[in-house]
Amino acid sequence: MKLSFACVSLLLFASALQAEVKLSKVFTPHMVLQRGMAVPVWGTAAPGEKVTVSFAGQSKTATADDKGAWSVKLEALQASTEPRTLIIGDKKIEDVLVGDVWVGSGQSNMDMTVSSYTKDDPVLDAASKQSYPHLRLLRKDPTATWEQATPETNVKFSALLFSFGFPLQKELNVPVGLMVGAVGGTPSGFWLSEDMYRSDAACAEAVKAFAPTYKYDELMAKYTVEKAKWDVELAAWKKQAEAAKKEGKEPTRPPRGPQPVGKAGEPNFGKVGQLFEQFIRPYVGYGIKGVLWDQGESRTNIAGVDQVTLMGALIGGWRKAWGQGDFPWLYVEKPSGGGCAYDYTQPMNRLAEKFAPLPKTIPNNPDKEYSHVAFEQIMKYKNTHMVISSDLGNGIHPPNKSGYGARAVQVALAVAYDRGNEYLGPQLASHSISGGKVTLKFKHSGKGLAFKNGDKLQGFSIAGADKKFVWADAVIEGDSVIVSSKDVPQPAAVRYAWSNAFQWANLFNQDGLPAQPFRTDAW
Repeated sequence: MKLSFACVSLLLFASALQAEVKLSKVFTPHMVLQRGMAVPVWGTAAPGEKVTVSFAGQSKTATADDKGAWSVKLEALQASTEPRTLIIGDKKIEDVLVGDVWVGSGQSNMDMTVSSYTKDDPVLDAASKQSYPHLRLLRKDPTATWEQATPETNVKFSALLFSFGFPLQKELNVPVGLMVGAVGGTPSGFWLSEDMYRSDAACAEAVKAFAPTYKYDELMAKYTVEKAKWDVELAAWKKQAEAAKKEGKEPTRPPRGPQPVGKAGEPNFGKVGQLFEQFIRPYVGYGIKGVLWDQGESRTNIAGVDQVTLMGALIGGWRKAWGQGDFPWLYVEKPSGGGCAYDYTQPMNRLAEKFAPLPKTIPNNPDKEYSHVAFEQIMKYKNTHMVISSDLGNGIHPPNKSGYGARAVQVALAVAYDRGNEYLGPQLASHSISGGKVTLKFKHSGKGLAFKNGDKLQGFSIAGADKKFVWADAVIEGDSVIVSSKDVPQPAAVRYAWSNAFQWANLFNQDGLPAQPFRTDAW
Protein backbone atom coordinates (compact mmCIF):
# COMPACT_ATOMS: atom_id res chain seq x y z
CA MET A 1 0.00 0.00 0.00
CA LYS A 2 1.34 3.38 -0.99
CA LEU A 3 1.32 6.24 1.52
CA SER A 4 0.16 9.64 0.43
CA PHE A 5 2.62 12.51 0.28
CA ALA A 6 0.82 14.11 3.26
CA CYS A 7 1.19 10.95 5.36
CA VAL A 8 4.89 10.63 4.56
CA SER A 9 5.43 14.28 5.39
CA LEU A 10 3.60 13.85 8.69
CA LEU A 11 5.68 10.84 9.63
CA LEU A 12 8.91 12.64 8.79
CA PHE A 13 7.78 15.66 10.80
CA ALA A 14 6.95 13.52 13.83
CA SER A 15 10.31 11.77 13.54
CA ALA A 16 12.11 15.13 13.40
CA LEU A 17 10.28 16.29 16.51
CA GLN A 18 11.34 13.19 18.41
CA ALA A 19 14.94 13.58 17.24
CA GLU A 20 15.09 17.04 18.81
CA VAL A 21 15.14 15.71 22.38
CA LYS A 22 18.39 16.93 23.93
CA LEU A 23 19.89 16.21 27.35
CA SER A 24 22.41 17.79 29.69
CA LYS A 25 25.92 16.28 29.84
CA VAL A 26 24.95 14.67 33.16
CA PHE A 27 22.73 12.10 31.43
CA THR A 28 25.08 9.57 29.84
CA PRO A 29 25.92 5.88 30.25
CA HIS A 30 27.62 4.88 33.52
CA MET A 31 25.83 7.62 35.47
CA VAL A 32 24.73 7.40 39.11
CA LEU A 33 21.29 8.60 40.19
CA GLN A 34 20.86 9.95 43.71
CA ARG A 35 19.07 7.58 46.05
CA GLY A 36 16.42 8.51 48.62
CA MET A 37 14.98 11.57 46.89
CA ALA A 38 12.83 12.54 43.93
CA VAL A 39 15.18 12.27 40.94
CA PRO A 40 15.06 15.17 38.46
CA VAL A 41 15.46 14.40 34.76
CA TRP A 42 15.29 17.23 32.24
CA GLY A 43 16.16 18.39 28.77
CA THR A 44 14.80 20.15 25.73
CA ALA A 45 12.59 19.08 22.85
CA ALA A 46 10.31 20.65 20.28
CA PRO A 47 7.69 22.88 21.96
CA GLY A 48 4.62 20.83 22.80
CA GLU A 49 6.37 17.49 22.41
CA LYS A 50 5.64 14.81 24.99
CA VAL A 51 8.72 13.15 26.48
CA THR A 52 8.50 9.93 28.48
CA VAL A 53 11.15 8.95 31.02
CA SER A 54 11.31 5.34 32.23
CA PHE A 55 13.54 3.71 34.83
CA ALA A 56 13.30 0.87 37.38
CA GLY A 57 9.64 0.18 36.68
CA GLN A 58 8.65 3.86 36.73
CA SER A 59 7.41 5.91 33.81
CA LYS A 60 6.89 9.70 33.87
CA THR A 61 5.77 11.94 31.00
CA ALA A 62 6.25 15.68 30.51
CA THR A 63 5.31 18.11 27.75
CA ALA A 64 7.93 20.57 26.50
CA ASP A 65 6.93 24.20 27.12
CA ASP A 66 6.91 26.95 24.53
CA LYS A 67 10.69 27.28 24.85
CA GLY A 68 11.20 23.54 24.53
CA ALA A 69 12.11 22.86 28.16
CA TRP A 70 10.73 19.82 29.94
CA SER A 71 11.41 18.00 33.23
CA VAL A 72 10.13 15.12 35.29
CA LYS A 73 10.91 13.71 38.71
CA LEU A 74 11.20 10.00 39.29
CA GLU A 75 10.02 8.79 42.66
CA ALA A 76 12.70 8.12 45.28
CA LEU A 77 14.97 5.19 44.43
CA GLN A 78 16.85 2.76 46.63
CA ALA A 79 20.58 2.23 46.21
CA SER A 80 21.33 -0.40 43.59
CA THR A 81 24.47 -1.80 42.00
CA GLU A 82 22.41 -3.37 39.22
CA PRO A 83 23.26 -1.79 35.85
CA ARG A 84 19.91 -0.65 34.46
CA THR A 85 18.71 1.37 31.48
CA LEU A 86 17.29 4.88 31.72
CA ILE A 87 15.01 5.57 28.75
CA ILE A 88 14.37 9.20 27.81
CA GLY A 89 12.22 9.54 24.72
CA ASP A 90 13.98 7.42 22.12
CA LYS A 91 17.33 7.56 23.93
CA LYS A 92 18.59 4.61 25.95
CA ILE A 93 21.20 5.30 28.63
CA GLU A 94 22.84 2.07 29.71
CA ASP A 95 24.64 1.02 32.91
CA VAL A 96 22.85 3.39 35.29
CA LEU A 97 23.40 2.81 39.03
CA VAL A 98 21.68 4.32 42.08
CA GLY A 99 23.63 5.61 45.07
CA ASP A 100 25.11 8.92 46.25
CA VAL A 101 26.41 11.78 44.10
CA TRP A 102 28.90 14.40 45.27
CA VAL A 103 30.00 17.57 43.47
CA GLY A 104 33.60 18.78 43.85
CA SER A 105 34.49 22.39 43.06
CA GLY A 106 37.03 25.12 43.74
CA GLN A 107 40.47 25.94 42.42
CA SER A 108 43.70 24.03 41.78
CA ASN A 109 43.62 21.76 44.83
CA MET A 110 40.32 20.39 43.52
CA ASP A 111 41.21 20.65 39.85
CA MET A 112 44.63 18.96 39.65
CA THR A 113 44.51 15.35 38.54
CA VAL A 114 45.53 12.10 40.19
CA SER A 115 48.49 11.81 37.80
CA SER A 116 49.95 15.00 39.32
CA TYR A 117 50.26 13.42 42.77
CA THR A 118 50.93 9.69 42.46
CA LYS A 119 54.70 10.21 42.67
CA ASP A 120 54.46 11.76 46.14
CA ASP A 121 51.39 9.99 47.50
CA PRO A 122 51.83 6.19 47.71
CA VAL A 123 48.29 5.65 49.03
CA LEU A 124 46.80 7.53 46.09
CA ASP A 125 49.15 5.82 43.67
CA ALA A 126 48.06 2.36 44.80
CA ALA A 127 44.38 3.31 44.81
CA SER A 128 44.52 4.81 41.32
CA LYS A 129 45.77 1.50 39.85
CA GLN A 130 42.58 -0.31 40.84
CA SER A 131 39.14 -0.47 39.26
CA TYR A 132 36.01 0.44 41.21
CA PRO A 133 32.91 -0.90 39.43
CA HIS A 134 30.57 1.12 41.65
CA LEU A 135 32.48 4.41 41.52
CA ARG A 136 31.68 6.68 38.58
CA LEU A 137 33.46 9.86 37.47
CA LEU A 138 32.35 12.92 35.52
CA ARG A 139 35.12 15.34 34.57
CA LYS A 140 34.60 19.07 34.00
CA ASP A 141 35.33 19.03 30.25
CA PRO A 142 32.27 20.18 28.26
CA THR A 143 32.29 16.98 26.19
CA ALA A 144 33.04 14.64 29.12
CA THR A 145 30.67 11.80 29.90
CA TRP A 146 30.30 9.61 32.97
CA GLU A 147 33.10 7.02 33.19
CA GLN A 148 33.72 3.92 35.22
CA ALA A 149 36.59 4.33 37.68
CA THR A 150 39.44 2.36 36.14
CA PRO A 151 43.23 2.83 36.16
CA GLU A 152 42.88 4.61 32.82
CA THR A 153 40.18 7.05 33.95
CA ASN A 154 41.28 7.53 37.57
CA VAL A 155 44.52 9.28 36.67
CA LYS A 156 42.66 11.92 34.63
CA PHE A 157 40.26 12.78 37.44
CA SER A 158 40.51 15.26 40.33
CA ALA A 159 43.04 13.92 42.84
CA LEU A 160 41.13 15.27 45.85
CA LEU A 161 37.67 14.20 44.73
CA PHE A 162 38.91 10.73 43.78
CA SER A 163 40.69 10.49 47.17
CA PHE A 164 37.34 11.29 48.76
CA GLY A 165 35.27 9.04 46.54
CA PHE A 166 37.03 5.67 46.61
CA PRO A 167 37.15 5.29 50.44
CA LEU A 168 33.63 6.69 50.78
CA GLN A 169 32.27 4.16 48.31
CA LYS A 170 34.02 1.36 50.16
CA GLU A 171 32.66 2.55 53.51
CA LEU A 172 29.07 2.97 52.29
CA ASN A 173 29.05 -0.08 50.01
CA VAL A 174 26.71 1.71 47.59
CA PRO A 175 27.47 3.28 44.21
CA VAL A 176 29.04 6.74 44.37
CA GLY A 177 29.12 9.29 41.57
CA LEU A 178 31.60 12.18 41.51
CA MET A 179 31.11 15.32 39.40
CA VAL A 180 33.87 17.93 39.30
CA GLY A 181 33.90 21.56 38.21
CA ALA A 182 37.09 23.37 39.24
CA VAL A 183 39.77 25.63 37.71
CA GLY A 184 43.17 26.45 39.17
CA GLY A 185 43.93 29.93 40.47
CA THR A 186 40.31 31.07 40.55
CA PRO A 187 38.49 33.24 43.11
CA SER A 188 35.18 32.40 44.74
CA GLY A 189 33.59 35.32 42.91
CA PHE A 190 33.74 33.31 39.69
CA TRP A 191 31.86 30.37 41.21
CA LEU A 192 28.49 31.91 42.09
CA SER A 193 26.07 33.42 39.61
CA GLU A 194 25.66 37.14 39.11
CA ASP A 195 22.18 36.96 40.62
CA MET A 196 23.38 35.01 43.67
CA TYR A 197 25.88 37.75 44.42
CA ARG A 198 23.73 40.79 43.60
CA SER A 199 20.76 39.52 45.61
CA ASP A 200 22.72 38.67 48.76
CA ALA A 201 22.01 41.11 51.60
CA ALA A 202 25.21 40.34 53.52
CA CYS A 203 27.37 41.08 50.47
CA ALA A 204 25.49 44.33 49.90
CA GLU A 205 26.05 45.37 53.51
CA ALA A 206 29.76 44.55 53.29
CA VAL A 207 30.13 46.73 50.19
CA LYS A 208 28.14 49.54 51.80
CA ALA A 209 30.45 49.54 54.83
CA PHE A 210 33.59 49.28 52.73
CA ALA A 211 32.88 51.87 50.04
CA PRO A 212 33.44 55.06 52.12
CA THR A 213 36.95 53.91 53.09
CA TYR A 214 37.94 52.66 49.65
CA LYS A 215 40.42 54.84 47.78
CA TYR A 216 39.60 53.56 44.33
CA ASP A 217 40.90 56.58 42.40
CA GLU A 218 44.28 56.43 44.12
CA LEU A 219 44.59 52.69 43.59
CA MET A 220 43.54 53.01 39.95
CA ALA A 221 46.10 55.73 39.32
CA LYS A 222 48.82 53.57 40.85
CA TYR A 223 47.68 50.59 38.77
CA THR A 224 47.78 52.67 35.57
CA VAL A 225 51.40 53.65 36.22
CA GLU A 226 52.43 50.09 37.07
CA LYS A 227 50.54 48.73 34.05
CA ALA A 228 52.39 51.09 31.70
CA LYS A 229 55.72 50.00 33.18
CA TRP A 230 54.70 46.34 32.87
CA ASP A 231 53.69 46.79 29.22
CA VAL A 232 57.23 47.95 28.43
CA GLU A 233 58.77 45.06 30.38
CA LEU A 234 56.46 42.57 28.70
CA ALA A 235 57.33 43.82 25.22
CA ALA A 236 61.03 43.44 26.01
CA TRP A 237 60.44 39.97 27.42
CA LYS A 238 58.62 38.87 24.26
CA LYS A 239 61.62 39.82 22.15
CA GLN A 240 63.97 37.96 24.49
CA ALA A 241 61.68 34.92 24.53
CA GLU A 242 61.55 34.83 20.75
CA ALA A 243 65.33 35.04 20.53
CA ALA A 244 65.70 32.27 23.11
CA LYS A 245 63.37 29.99 21.15
CA LYS A 246 65.36 30.52 17.97
CA GLU A 247 68.49 29.46 19.87
CA GLY A 248 66.70 26.40 21.23
CA LYS A 249 66.69 27.75 24.77
CA GLU A 250 63.87 27.85 27.32
CA PRO A 251 62.52 31.41 27.72
CA THR A 252 62.53 32.97 31.17
CA ARG A 253 59.22 33.54 32.92
CA PRO A 254 57.33 36.64 31.77
CA PRO A 255 57.24 39.60 34.17
CA ARG A 256 54.27 39.53 36.48
CA GLY A 257 51.67 42.22 35.85
CA PRO A 258 50.09 44.43 38.52
CA GLN A 259 46.85 43.40 40.23
CA PRO A 260 43.86 45.05 38.51
CA VAL A 261 41.58 47.21 40.65
CA GLY A 262 37.80 47.01 40.72
CA LYS A 263 35.29 49.48 42.07
CA ALA A 264 33.73 48.76 45.45
CA GLY A 265 31.58 45.68 45.15
CA GLU A 266 32.88 44.82 41.68
CA PRO A 267 35.43 42.22 40.54
CA ASN A 268 39.01 43.34 40.08
CA PHE A 269 39.11 41.37 36.85
CA GLY A 270 36.89 38.96 34.97
CA LYS A 271 33.16 38.62 35.53
CA VAL A 272 31.19 37.44 38.53
CA GLY A 273 29.83 33.97 37.85
CA GLN A 274 31.82 33.21 34.72
CA LEU A 275 32.96 29.77 35.90
CA PHE A 276 29.68 28.92 37.59
CA GLU A 277 27.92 29.33 34.26
CA GLN A 278 30.50 27.27 32.40
CA PHE A 279 31.15 24.39 34.79
CA ILE A 280 28.42 24.25 37.45
CA ARG A 281 25.27 25.35 35.65
CA PRO A 282 25.11 22.05 33.65
CA TYR A 283 25.00 20.16 36.96
CA VAL A 284 22.37 22.32 38.67
CA GLY A 285 19.25 20.33 39.50
CA TYR A 286 20.88 16.91 39.21
CA GLY A 287 20.16 14.88 42.33
CA ILE A 288 23.15 15.12 44.69
CA LYS A 289 24.08 14.17 48.24
CA GLY A 290 26.40 17.13 48.85
CA VAL A 291 29.37 19.29 47.85
CA LEU A 292 33.08 19.13 48.64
CA TRP A 293 34.74 22.56 48.18
CA ASP A 294 38.46 23.41 48.11
CA GLN A 295 39.15 27.06 47.35
CA GLY A 296 40.28 30.16 49.18
CA GLU A 297 43.86 30.91 48.21
CA SER A 298 42.56 33.28 45.50
CA ARG A 299 39.94 34.74 47.85
CA THR A 300 36.94 36.55 46.32
CA ASN A 301 38.29 38.97 43.66
CA ILE A 302 35.46 41.34 44.64
CA ALA A 303 36.57 44.63 46.19
CA GLY A 304 35.12 44.96 49.69
CA VAL A 305 33.65 41.45 50.04
CA ASP A 306 35.59 38.97 52.16
CA GLN A 307 35.71 35.21 51.69
CA VAL A 308 33.43 34.31 54.61
CA THR A 309 30.69 36.69 53.48
CA LEU A 310 30.87 35.67 49.83
CA MET A 311 30.84 31.97 50.70
CA GLY A 312 27.52 32.56 52.44
CA ALA A 313 26.09 33.91 49.19
CA LEU A 314 27.68 31.10 47.19
CA ILE A 315 26.55 28.25 49.42
CA GLY A 316 23.04 29.65 49.80
CA GLY A 317 22.85 30.42 46.10
CA TRP A 318 23.85 26.93 45.03
CA ARG A 319 21.32 25.38 47.38
CA LYS A 320 18.52 27.62 46.13
CA ALA A 321 19.43 26.88 42.51
CA TRP A 322 19.48 23.13 43.13
CA GLY A 323 16.16 23.20 44.98
CA GLN A 324 17.15 20.27 47.18
CA GLY A 325 17.26 21.99 50.57
CA ASP A 326 20.34 22.59 52.69
CA PHE A 327 22.42 19.67 51.43
CA PRO A 328 25.75 19.04 53.24
CA TRP A 329 28.52 21.42 52.24
CA LEU A 330 32.03 20.29 53.15
CA TYR A 331 34.97 22.63 52.66
CA VAL A 332 38.71 22.26 53.17
CA GLU A 333 40.29 24.49 55.80
CA LYS A 334 42.77 27.11 54.62
CA PRO A 335 45.66 27.66 54.64
CA SER A 336 46.74 24.08 54.07
CA GLY A 337 48.75 22.55 56.90
CA GLY A 338 50.55 24.64 59.50
CA GLY A 339 50.07 22.47 62.58
CA CYS A 340 51.52 19.35 64.16
CA ALA A 341 49.81 15.94 64.20
CA TYR A 342 48.49 13.64 66.90
CA ASP A 343 49.90 10.49 65.34
CA TYR A 344 52.52 10.72 62.61
CA THR A 345 52.28 6.99 61.91
CA GLN A 346 48.86 7.50 60.33
CA PRO A 347 49.10 7.81 56.52
CA MET A 348 46.99 10.94 56.44
CA ASN A 349 49.31 12.70 58.93
CA ARG A 350 52.67 11.61 57.55
CA LEU A 351 53.47 15.02 56.05
CA ALA A 352 52.23 17.17 58.92
CA GLU A 353 54.51 19.87 60.29
CA LYS A 354 56.92 18.53 62.88
CA PHE A 355 56.23 19.67 66.43
CA ALA A 356 58.31 22.70 67.41
CA PRO A 357 59.14 24.58 70.61
CA LEU A 358 57.29 27.79 71.37
CA PRO A 359 58.74 30.77 69.50
CA LYS A 360 60.44 33.32 71.72
CA THR A 361 58.20 36.07 70.36
CA ILE A 362 54.48 35.52 70.53
CA PRO A 363 53.18 35.65 66.91
CA ASN A 364 51.11 38.56 65.71
CA ASN A 365 47.45 38.24 64.79
CA PRO A 366 46.73 35.90 61.86
CA ASP A 367 45.51 37.17 58.51
CA LYS A 368 41.95 38.44 58.98
CA GLU A 369 40.74 36.82 55.75
CA TYR A 370 43.14 34.00 54.94
CA SER A 371 43.79 32.03 58.10
CA HIS A 372 42.51 28.98 59.94
CA VAL A 373 40.61 31.37 62.22
CA ALA A 374 38.86 33.07 59.32
CA PHE A 375 37.93 29.86 57.51
CA GLU A 376 36.39 28.35 60.63
CA GLN A 377 33.77 31.11 60.46
CA ILE A 378 32.31 29.64 57.26
CA MET A 379 30.79 26.93 59.47
CA LYS A 380 28.24 29.48 60.71
CA TYR A 381 26.20 28.67 57.62
CA LYS A 382 23.68 25.87 58.07
CA ASN A 383 24.88 22.32 57.42
CA THR A 384 28.32 23.60 56.39
CA HIS A 385 31.30 21.71 57.81
CA MET A 386 35.05 22.24 57.73
CA VAL A 387 37.53 19.54 56.78
CA ILE A 388 40.43 20.22 59.16
CA SER A 389 43.69 20.43 57.27
CA SER A 390 46.19 21.87 59.77
CA ASP A 391 47.61 18.41 60.55
CA LEU A 392 47.64 17.06 56.98
CA GLY A 393 50.72 18.74 55.56
CA ASN A 394 51.17 22.13 53.97
CA GLY A 395 52.13 23.73 50.68
CA ILE A 396 50.29 25.60 47.97
CA HIS A 397 49.45 22.18 46.53
CA PRO A 398 49.77 19.73 49.44
CA PRO A 399 51.04 16.40 48.04
CA ASN A 400 49.08 14.35 50.57
CA LYS A 401 45.83 14.28 48.61
CA SER A 402 44.83 10.85 49.94
CA GLY A 403 45.05 12.26 53.48
CA TYR A 404 42.88 15.23 52.61
CA GLY A 405 40.35 12.92 50.99
CA ALA A 406 40.32 10.56 53.97
CA ARG A 407 39.69 13.46 56.35
CA ALA A 408 36.84 14.67 54.13
CA VAL A 409 35.32 11.17 54.32
CA GLN A 410 35.54 11.36 58.12
CA VAL A 411 33.53 14.57 58.03
CA ALA A 412 31.01 13.25 55.49
CA LEU A 413 30.31 10.11 57.49
CA ALA A 414 29.53 12.21 60.55
CA VAL A 415 27.43 14.98 59.05
CA ALA A 416 25.88 13.43 55.93
CA TYR A 417 25.45 9.85 57.10
CA ASP A 418 24.96 10.25 60.87
CA ARG A 419 27.64 7.74 61.76
CA GLY A 420 28.29 9.47 65.10
CA ASN A 421 32.06 9.73 64.68
CA GLU A 422 33.93 12.86 65.77
CA TYR A 423 34.98 15.04 62.87
CA LEU A 424 36.27 18.28 64.42
CA GLY A 425 38.97 19.08 66.93
CA PRO A 426 38.23 20.86 70.22
CA GLN A 427 36.54 24.22 69.75
CA LEU A 428 36.20 26.81 72.47
CA ALA A 429 32.68 26.76 73.93
CA SER A 430 33.04 29.12 76.92
CA HIS A 431 35.51 30.60 79.36
CA SER A 432 35.49 31.96 82.88
CA ILE A 433 38.05 33.84 84.98
CA SER A 434 38.56 33.29 88.68
CA GLY A 435 41.47 33.38 91.15
CA GLY A 436 44.05 34.36 88.59
CA LYS A 437 43.13 31.47 86.26
CA VAL A 438 41.12 31.15 83.08
CA THR A 439 38.98 28.03 82.65
CA LEU A 440 38.31 27.07 79.05
CA LYS A 441 35.54 24.63 78.14
CA PHE A 442 35.29 22.95 74.75
CA LYS A 443 32.86 21.36 72.35
CA HIS A 444 33.97 18.56 70.03
CA SER A 445 36.10 17.11 72.83
CA GLY A 446 35.31 13.66 71.42
CA LYS A 447 36.73 10.93 73.62
CA GLY A 448 38.41 13.55 75.76
CA LEU A 449 41.00 16.31 75.61
CA ALA A 450 44.65 15.40 75.21
CA PHE A 451 48.02 16.83 74.28
CA LYS A 452 50.56 15.10 72.09
CA ASN A 453 54.20 15.89 71.29
CA GLY A 454 56.48 17.44 73.90
CA ASP A 455 56.16 16.98 77.65
CA LYS A 456 53.39 19.49 78.34
CA LEU A 457 50.38 21.24 76.87
CA GLN A 458 51.39 24.46 75.12
CA GLY A 459 50.34 27.06 72.58
CA PHE A 460 48.34 29.28 74.96
CA SER A 461 49.13 32.93 75.61
CA ILE A 462 47.57 35.07 78.33
CA ALA A 463 47.26 38.80 79.02
CA GLY A 464 45.89 41.19 81.58
CA ALA A 465 44.07 44.43 80.97
CA ASP A 466 47.30 45.88 79.54
CA LYS A 467 46.87 43.56 76.53
CA LYS A 468 50.46 42.34 76.80
CA PHE A 469 50.48 38.62 76.04
CA VAL A 470 52.94 36.13 77.51
CA TRP A 471 53.17 32.38 77.08
CA ALA A 472 50.94 30.65 79.61
CA ASP A 473 50.94 27.47 81.67
CA ALA A 474 48.07 25.17 80.67
CA VAL A 475 46.77 21.90 82.11
CA ILE A 476 43.88 19.64 81.17
CA GLU A 477 41.27 18.99 83.86
CA GLY A 478 38.46 16.79 82.57
CA ASP A 479 36.74 18.60 79.71
CA SER A 480 38.47 21.89 80.51
CA VAL A 481 41.85 23.52 80.12
CA ILE A 482 43.08 25.73 82.97
CA VAL A 483 45.37 28.55 81.85
CA SER A 484 47.47 30.84 84.05
CA SER A 485 50.80 32.66 84.39
CA LYS A 486 52.71 33.96 87.38
CA ASP A 487 53.39 37.08 85.31
CA VAL A 488 49.67 37.82 84.82
CA PRO A 489 48.01 37.75 88.27
CA GLN A 490 44.76 39.23 86.93
CA PRO A 491 44.16 37.67 83.49
CA ALA A 492 41.73 39.22 81.04
CA ALA A 493 42.21 37.16 77.87
CA VAL A 494 43.61 33.93 76.48
CA ARG A 495 44.61 33.02 72.94
CA TYR A 496 45.51 29.64 71.46
CA ALA A 497 47.49 28.95 68.28
CA TRP A 498 46.92 32.58 67.34
CA SER A 499 49.01 32.55 64.17
CA ASN A 500 48.86 31.59 60.49
CA ALA A 501 51.04 28.56 61.32
CA PHE A 502 51.21 26.94 64.76
CA GLN A 503 53.22 23.72 64.79
CA TRP A 504 54.04 24.55 68.43
CA ALA A 505 50.40 24.23 69.59
CA ASN A 506 49.51 20.70 70.73
CA LEU A 507 45.94 20.46 72.05
CA PHE A 508 43.89 17.62 70.51
CA ASN A 509 40.99 15.40 71.33
CA GLN A 510 41.70 11.71 71.82
CA ASP A 511 40.12 11.09 68.43
CA GLY A 512 43.32 12.58 67.01
CA LEU A 513 41.89 15.89 65.76
CA PRO A 514 43.67 19.19 66.46
CA ALA A 515 42.09 22.05 68.37
CA GLN A 516 41.15 25.11 66.38
CA PRO A 517 42.83 28.49 67.01
CA PHE A 518 40.79 30.86 69.16
CA ARG A 519 40.85 33.90 71.38
CA THR A 520 38.61 35.02 74.23
CA ASP A 521 39.18 38.74 73.57
CA ALA A 522 38.01 41.09 70.84
CA TRP A 523 41.03 43.40 71.00
